[in-house]
Amino acid sequence: MLNIADALHHWCREERPFALATVVDVIGSAPLPVGTSVAVDEDGNVIGSISGGCVEGEVYELCRRILAERGTPLRARFGYSDDDAFAVGLTCGGELDVFVQRVDPVSQSHLTTTLSAAVRGRPTAVAQVVDGPDRLRGATLSLLEDGWTADDVLGRHATGLAMADRASARLRTGRTGLASLGGETDTCPEQLSVLIHVAATRPRMLIFGAVDFATALSQAGHFLGYRVTVCDARPAFTTAGRFPHAAEVVVDWPHRYLARTPVDARTAVCVLTHDAKFDIPLLSLALTLPIGYVGAMGSRRTHHERLRLLREAAVNEAELSRLRSPIGLDLGARTSEETAISITAEIIAHTNRATGLPLSLRSGPIHEPTAHALSDG
Repeated sequence: MLNIADALHHWCREERPFALATVVDVIGSAPLPVGTSVAVDEDGNVIGSISGGCVEGEVYELCRRILAERGTPLRARFGYSDDDAFAVGLTCGGELDVFVQRVDPVSQSHLTTTLSAAVRGRPTAVAQVVDGPDRLRGATLSLLEDGWTADDVLGRHATGLAMADRASARLRTGRTGLASLGGETDTCPEQLSVLIHVAATRPRMLIFGAVDFATALSQAGHFLGYRVTVCDARPAFTTAGRFPHAAEVVVDWPHRYLARTPVDARTAVCVLTHDAKFDIPLLSLALTLPIGYVGAMGSRRTHHERLRLLREAAVNEAELSRLRSPIGLDLGARTSEETAISITAEIIAHTNRATGLPLSLRSGPIHEPTAHALSDG
């Protein structure tokens, strides 16, 4: 859906109903990824593509039928045809599972707001029920940074909360994909398959200190979906070859680099240098910025000395309370790889406002809702 956000926003502003066909699953080789959409309005105008041309005609006819009959949403699978090279199918040999539904911008007005945000480059997500009870199939929920709104059928009840929570998790990673909701360990009361469309840049992990721990941490951060930057003022240690999983390796003073690079509430800053001449200017700045996580490596003795120096640098107590130091969860980590897991585990727990405790010591739902609903106004 969000791959054609600009044109869809125009249609929504005109309150023009349309049929939306979206790739919800890919098996084998296929031209375009999950979440790619094509839309058809009541005049037969088409925007987007889902297969590079090989199944477009059949999908177009399905969209026209849904619009004409105001029918219930449907799923169709398209695969390679061995018998007839001109039959509907994918010549690349893969299979596409396509979900087709009618969208009414009047009754689903939240989509207009969300598409507007996507066009303006704001992080946003749309959750779309593609499998589940008939009354919910095709229902949509929109998520922005400040909350969520949804179709009336989802309301503010457990199903909407569970969808918003899962959409929030996807938005943090910046990845479009399917999510299964419902079951004994889920707060969603109904079994659903939900496609979550995401328009967001990957969150950033800024690692300061080109030390051995940084190699493992950059790999772990990359695995979690972060766009990783390693920065250090020492050129001999700060080389791309030492950090193959980093998107960017920068030779600069840490505080100077941080002052000129974009950050937001999804950014994680990991300070591994435990050297006051680097740490104090860097942390004095980082703790004043809208950064989601700020952690610093070092012993408890180093930590207490660091706090003393930060207070001397006029960092106030509210800002100091944001500092995670010594960095990481208590996993008994010894190696660089174990330390990377300790750090990333704390980042995950902090991001999700979780306790970090063993699940065996807790009661209640394993996954607690974290997304907040927007007011109806």
